[in-house]
Amino acid sequence: MAQSKTPAKRARQAENNRLRNKVYKSRLKTAIKQFDLSLKENNIEDADRQLKMVISVLDTNVSKGILHKNNAARKKSLYTRKFNAINQQ
Repeated sequence: MAQSKTPAKRARQAENNRLRNKVYKSRLKTAIKQFDLSLKENNIEDADRQLKMVISVLDTNVSKGILHKNNAARKKSLYTRKFNAINQQ
């Protein structure tokens, strides 16, 4: 543990940031799982709604500094391609 005030404060801040980031990452993982479940069930309307939710959560994570913008762009592209592949059938 930190011996002086400044490193102790940084440790507290890091822990708070870690817990906050965990909430946003969990929200993203949940949205992705719901999207994948909609695709497996071939529910196009629900999958479209879930895709919009995934994109929204990804953009939120980028704005909060949790994900890099290129990482989010790659994931958006991946899930959009998955949706389009199912939608064209």
